[in-house]
Amino acid sequence: MDRKYAILGDIHANLEALTAVIEDARGRGVTDFVSVGDVVGYNASPSQCIKVMREIGCVTVRGNHDHYCSYNESLDDFQPLAASVIAWTRRQLTEDDVKWLHDLPYQKALGGFTLVHSTLDMPERWGYVFDTLAAEANFSYQMTSLCFHGHTHVPMIYEKQREVMRVEPCKIKITFGPKFFINVGSVGQPRDSDPRSTYVLYSAKTKELDFIRVRYDIETAMDKNMKAGLPERLALRLAQGR
Repeated sequence: MDRKYAILGDIHANLEALTAVIEDARGRGVTDFVSVGDVVGYNASPSQCIKVMREIGCVTVRGNHDHYCSYNESLDDFQPLAASVIAWTRRQLTEDDVKWLHDLPYQKALGGFTLVHSTLDMPERWGYVFDTLAAEANFSYQMTSLCFHGHTHVPMIYEKQREVMRVEPCKIKITFGPKFFINVGSVGQPRDSDPRSTYVLYSAKTKELDFIRVRYDIETAMDKNMKAGLPERLALRLAQGR
């Protein structure tokens, strides 16, 4: 059986985006859902998104928003906008939601690939990978040929000793030998100037990897944010993909 994985990242409590992506993935014959973290934060449906993730059996690793929303730690190091939404999100979660987030691992290996939110060298430090230099540091800790990550909300492929940027939907064949560090983009808050959700479809049998873009009901997601009293900027950026 060919296992087809839908690899999701940075859902950020955007229920409209998450449900659209799941529907699209099921239409493409996906057998497994996995996530590189940040299920919550920034948008208005944190508990609902956790419920959906659990219902579809999505294997998930911990993102920085998942961490700070489930641990009562100081938010002094956070950008003020993000900190205000984390504080709001903490008040929306049930005890069961908090436990689920609290129990997420920092990284997970399965099906011949690895999942992490930020980097494998120090996943708990939430470092960002924006260039080949940062990606190269990660490769020393990468034990599988493929590692999927998120955190920057921008789809990107880093191949060991080479960088390839993928902004438009594309399909590539993963060759044996090189290591690839792949940012799957964002389901719930894209930041590459394309407001459509992004996820990765990966076939374990054919080794084909495809970046998929999905349209969703952005207006409803924006309206939910505004009605929840979240900062207006968070609603507006959804339409801008920034």
